[in-house]
This record gives sequence, C-alpha cells and structure tokens, in this order.
Amino acid sequence: MEKNTCMILALDVTDREEALRIAEDVWEFVDAIKVGYPLILATGLGIIRELAEFAPIIADFKVADIPNTNRLICDQVFEAGADAVIVQGFTGRDSLDACLEIASEYRKDVFVVSEMSHPGGAEFLQPAAEAIAKMASEAGAFGLVAPATRPERVRKIRKIIGDKLTIISPGVGAQGGKASDVIAAGADWVIVGRSIYRAESPKEAARQIAEEIEAELRGEN
Repeated sequence: MEKNTCMILALDVTDREEALRIAEDVWEFVDAIKVGYPLILATGLGIIRELAEFAPIIADFKVADIPNTNRLICDQVFEAGADAVIVQGFTGRDSLDACLEIASEYRKDVFVVSEMSHPGGAEFLQPAAEAIAKMASEAGAFGLVAPATRPERVRKIRKIIGDKLTIISPGVGAQGGKASDVIAAGADWVIVGRSIYRAESPKEAARQIAEEIEAELRGEN
C-alpha cells in the first residue's frame, strides 16, 4: 500500500450503490478503502472487487479465531480481491502466524489490532497492547492498528515497533480524533469514516482532512 495522502476511508455504509458513489467521489484523497462487516454482509464479498477499481481494499474483519479458522477466513478475503486484512492479536502467535501464512501466499498484507479507538478499547486491550505490538513486529506483520482517539498510545506503540511496522489509526472525526495529532504522534495513515461518508459532500470533507494531514507533514500545524 503506497503512502500518498496518508488517509484511509472507512466505508461503513450498507448500500452498494452508495458505497460505489462515495468511493468514486473521494478516491483521489485516500490511499485505501477499509470495508467491514456492515457492507460485506449487506452486499456480499463481490463489493471488494468493485471498490478495488478506486483504491486498495483493507478487509476489516478483525479476524480472531483458532489458526485453522483464521486460515480459511483469510483465504476467502484475499481470494475476493482484498489487499490487506485486519486481525486481532489477542488470540496469540499461532493464530496470527496462520493469517500471515495465507497473506504471504497471496502477497498481501496483515494489520494487527493493538487496541481499539472506542472508550471500551482501553479496558481490556490496552493492557495487552504493547505485548501485541511486540508480537506483531516479531511475526512480520505489515502494520498495527492503534487509536487516533488516544495519540499518546500511538506514540507509545511507535516507540515499541520503531520503523519496522506501519500504523493505521481509526477514530478521526466522529469519534473525536484529530488527523494532524495522530500523524504527529507517529501514525502512517489515519482512518476516517462517518466524517466523510455522512458529509453533505464526501469529496469536500475528504479534501479538507487531506489538506490538514498535508499541512502537518509540511510542519505548518
């Protein structure tokens, strides 16, 4: 996944036509589109290839099962055309290795959740986040998911992994995270959903966030 705008669209709508319309509207401002269960369950896996016409696709399935089940899930995800998958790290090294094994076969990427962006994400996952980050780094994952709503946690995770892994950060916009803050904290990409797809003009909303990120990278903030 190439880093240009440093923004990923979380496309959590449930209508196929709306999803395609938004993707066509904002593609020039995003480096990838993240799809999850809401859109996939409503429209089917075929939407992945349709959206891939606009940007690389990250399948946010937060895969969290025994190794064999993880292999089966990841195989379906990559066969459907996804460029990366998001998996949970709390299930342990063997489960993560199973995902990485399938990703390697397809030459695709795996992002591992260190902790989530909602308030409850700090309850149980945060105490394990640093150990998960170390495990993901040792296992050879492509990146981690760390919360834009808590930039200090992104900074902490970045110190643990150094430059070995990338960091994608959800929670910008509707959840209260600020794109420039989390980029400054060490994230490679911010993930933005409702602030874009619920906007009167998704294109203009995406443009404004992209400009905020660009200003931070130029040192203007």
